[in-house]
Amino acid sequence: MKFPKRPKQKLQWLHRALTAGRRALPSCLIIGAAKSGTTSLYSYLGQHPNILRGYSQEVHYFDGGLDPKRDSYARGERWYRKHFPLIDDMGEGDVTFESSPLYLYNPLAAERIFGLLPEARLIALLRNPTERAISHYFHERRRGREPLELDAALAAEEARLRPALARGDFKDAAFIHLSYKKRGLYCEQIERFRQYFPDDQIMIVGHEELFADPQSGLRRIFAFVGVDPDFAVPALRPHNVGGNRQDVDPAIRHELDAFFAPHNRRLYDLTGTDFGW
Repeated sequence: MKFPKRPKQKLQWLHRALTAGRRALPSCLIIGAAKSGTTSLYSYLGQHPNILRGYSQEVHYFDGGLDPKRDSYARGERWYRKHFPLIDDMGEGDVTFESSPLYLYNPLAAERIFGLLPEARLIALLRNPTERAISHYFHERRRGREPLELDAALAAEEARLRPALARGDFKDAAFIHLSYKKRGLYCEQIERFRQYFPDDQIMIVGHEELFADPQSGLRRIFAFVGVDPDFAVPALRPHNVGGNRQDVDPAIRHELDAFFAPHNRRLYDLTGTDFGW
């Protein structure tokens, strides 16, 4: 078992490990999409008095984690439970949750989630896929994982992902980090979850709609997860907002819009909602 470095954290981690069997499982998951405002939504939900955060925002259990050498899912249910509150510490009507935006994109996650949490409420926060792809690209540039310019990175994506997809290796670094366009194919991702979960357990929220009127959007989300919908979240500052750091050639946006257009129409047909992308 890998412990955190600081002594206090080690003791906390050990305590959670020893009490894992008495800890709650989440009844709500924010499943994605990455770079769509999931960090902000996690913060907003965590301010509700009846919604208890886990000890980690992104547990990355059902997607196996970001470390290519360590499979979080193989650690099992007890490891997952360590990230959540004790059942005895939860009051009547309280729920706990986590947010791992890789779940929506990972082809294995839907079945895994259903296997452990068949009653879970799932929230998919979707952003205009063109804007999401650009934001994702600049995020990877800031992290030093993307050496190419934007147009070259988009052109190289298919070839970069092909080996991982052929192997079914969904922990491959290119699959996780350099998947700018593929992560925006929301329809196929939502369809995967609908193979296991009924529609009334999946809530699809438009990024633009939520952040234009957060309190209204949060009322709907609170009702969906089964807590008081009239609670007014006091702090609505956006979190983890990355800057693009430079202007993007309008031709690149146009190319991305054209690429995503048929996929967006399929999403609109599937969900009955036109997100205006």
